[in-house]
Amino acid sequence: MNETLFQALTLIIPLVFAIVFHEVAHGMMARALGDPTAEEMNRLSLNPLRHVDPIGTVVLPGILALLHAPIFGWAKPVPVNMWRLRNPRVGMMLVAAAGPATNLVLAGIGAVLLGLLSRALGGIQLPDGVDKFLAANLINFLQINVFLALFNLLPIPPFDGSHIVEGLLPKGLAQSYGRLRPYGLMLFIVLLFVLPQLIPGFDLVGRVVFPPVEWLTGQYVALAAAIAGQ
Repeated sequence: MNETLFQALTLIIPLVFAIVFHEVAHGMMARALGDPTAEEMNRLSLNPLRHVDPIGTVVLPGILALLHAPIFGWAKPVPVNMWRLRNPRVGMMLVAAAGPATNLVLAGIGAVLLGLLSRALGGIQLPDGVDKFLAANLINFLQINVFLALFNLLPIPPFDGSHIVEGLLPKGLAQSYGRLRPYGLMLFIVLLFVLPQLIPGFDLVGRVVFPPVEWLTGQYVALAAAIAGQ
């Protein structure tokens, strides 16, 4: 396997798993809270083909990888009808939180599996052959899940963090905040791509997201090392 294909597979495979589980978690939480919309539309399946967005799941992550930028992406959003939830305001907060929470659980599973693999190999390392492919996938799986969880908690529509903030605000402020939702994509582009080019030192991801991502990733790596016996 050549190096480019190796890097592509060890990024795309864990990213697809992370995104699919993230979206299904939203739908499952919604169903538990009274909204069966995702189930009715057959979107609670773990089949990636039902969730993959060609741009957000494949093209954009691939470009970011080539640019050595933070890897993130999205899938087709699982449909949620907040008015079918038993408690729409609280329900939307829980539905939104389910995605990042699932990514953190997946990161923990990845850390455990990485630790077990490393224990079998005699230490956390990148060996050759199939073992190298598995180890690289698990390392990226851990890192991608942590990044997706915390990145999605940014209070920018349409990220999950915006639904949580909207639910925590008083109703009047929540309604005003909710009016930003149609402009979410524009806000995303301006905050993450335009302003960093215009304002030296403005780096929302680097200053706000990366520090907790690096700290939390370190905790998972420490867990993997402990399981590996290091």
